[in-house]
Amino acid sequence: MVGRRSLASPHDASNEIPPLWCHTTSPAGAHIDVVLGPGLERQYSLCGDPADREVWRIAVLREAVGRGGSAYVHGELRSGDKVRVRGPRNHFPLEPASRYRFVAGGIGITPILPMLAAAEETGAEWTLLYGGRTRHTMAFTRELGRYGDRVTVAPEEESGLLDLASVLDDVPEGTLVYCCGPAPLLDAVEARCPAGVLRLERFRPKEAAATGPETEFEVVLARSGRTVAVPPDVSVLDAVRAAGVEVLFSCTEGTCGTCETDVVEGEPNHRDSVLTDAERAAGETMLICVSRCRGRRLVLDL
Repeated sequence: MVGRRSLASPHDASNEIPPLWCHTTSPAGAHIDVVLGPGLERQYSLCGDPADREVWRIAVLREAVGRGGSAYVHGELRSGDKVRVRGPRNHFPLEPASRYRFVAGGIGITPILPMLAAAEETGAEWTLLYGGRTRHTMAFTRELGRYGDRVTVAPEEESGLLDLASVLDDVPEGTLVYCCGPAPLLDAVEARCPAGVLRLERFRPKEAAATGPETEFEVVLARSGRTVAVPPDVSVLDAVRAAGVEVLFSCTEGTCGTCETDVVEGEPNHRDSVLTDAERAAGETMLICVSRCRGRRLVLDL
């Protein structure tokens, strides 16, 4: 991604994913925003070695039908071009554990790849189950070869759907499960995974459950004391920006976490695909691009 999600190794000639590079470092699981042009901004996972302090690496899948980011990267960018980036941010960090089980689908391998290197560095036990439509279209397979039988590459054309039971039906104590990929895979892993051990990242927003009627509420900006009305058909983000408040944002879909804002008072109506259940229950932050208020008033740290 460029910006937030993928990039293949320059030595992985079997994949149509050109490498984009920039200097610095960041922990496994982090992503950056890449500004490709007016109104064209995308988020991509950093997929290089987290110990490499010289470059960021991201990967962008060539998509025939997309939202414009893939077409721009593959059609317009050339070696040596400069692009504006923001971040990094990390809503998918690799937490300390003695064992890991990684599950990746398609381009979801990008945030998982640096996690393997990080797990290796700590000496943790780990395995990876990696699926895709065809072996030819699965990025980084050559790079993953150095890990031997700890990595299972399972193209759907060869072995059908991923055998999740083989890695999730008997998860030892002290194990964390990390998963990234298309929504059907994430849903299947969620349904099978023991409570409390799963960490996942979505490229597309999770469909929000019914949350009741849309109603107007007010947002108090704690830093200035201003009050902003949020109509039923307007997001908190759009309302505060219309009032002249500068707020960082990117995806506007509740998936990148850029607009996460501290809640001083009030009960958020969470509709994002980033926060964990525990974070939502705590109610200390919210993603103002999609989430709303369960009452009539929110006080935000803005």
